[in-house]
Amino acid sequence: MMDSIYIEIIGLFAAFLTTIGFVPQLYKIRKENSSEGVSLRMYFILLTGVIFWFFYGLLIGSLSVIVANIVAGILQIFTIILVLRNRKTKH
Repeated sequence: MMDSIYIEIIGLFAAFLTTIGFVPQLYKIRKENSSEGVSLRMYFILLTGVIFWFFYGLLIGSLSVIVANIVAGILQIFTIILVLRNRKTKH
């Protein structure tokens, strides 16, 4: 059986990979100053899920779940803010 530290390292690596998946969208919105085609509803749903995953991570004491969802939540909040700003200035 694997030691819990190795299991947590695998979790942190998986968390890193899935969390950075939000970065290209955030970068594109920022670079192009356009959020056309970005679903704000999807990001609110994802953010809600991330909040629940964060609390789940706290309950089970999993560093990888906690850290991944804090970072993912921050990235999603920044994306939501940029989308709202871009839509406000376009109208």
